[in-house]
Amino acid sequence: MSEISIRKMTINDIDQVRKIEKESFSIPWTEDIYQKELTQNSYANYYVIEKDKQIIGFCGLWIVIDEAQITNIAISPRYRGLGYGSSLFQYIINQAILAGSVRLSLEVRLSNLVAQKLYRKFGLKPAGIRKNYYTDNNEDAMVMWVNLG
Repeated sequence: MSEISIRKMTINDIDQVRKIEKESFSIPWTEDIYQKELTQNSYANYYVIEKDKQIIGFCGLWIVIDEAQITNIAISPRYRGLGYGSSLFQYIINQAILAGSVRLSLEVRLSNLVAQKLYRKFGLKPAGIRKNYYTDNNEDAMVMWVNLG
């Protein structure tokens, strides 16, 4: 990997983040959702990972009291499988711990075995199923979580 950095997302990053989101998800978030998350949601923390000063991925993290929840995470398709997702996920876990979180959770498509493998690598375990969670095809979501303490 060449030079990478991870930093807080800004309003100016939304266009690049949405491009990655459109490549990654069947129902991408709107610009308005990101605007509100970055400017109005006090629980929200969004980060971007850059390679050679180009955004190649992002992650959203809500922290409510001592619980952390991944809202979304994606790496640009052309940079997948190269370790950038692991670097970003490790950074997010560290941010959650620094904020005093004792547990981290997320939802993942049952069919997304690659993501599940990544999350298991960081100790997340299945905790339940949310039936028909994804509105594009009514696919179930697996809830995964890990104690951070």
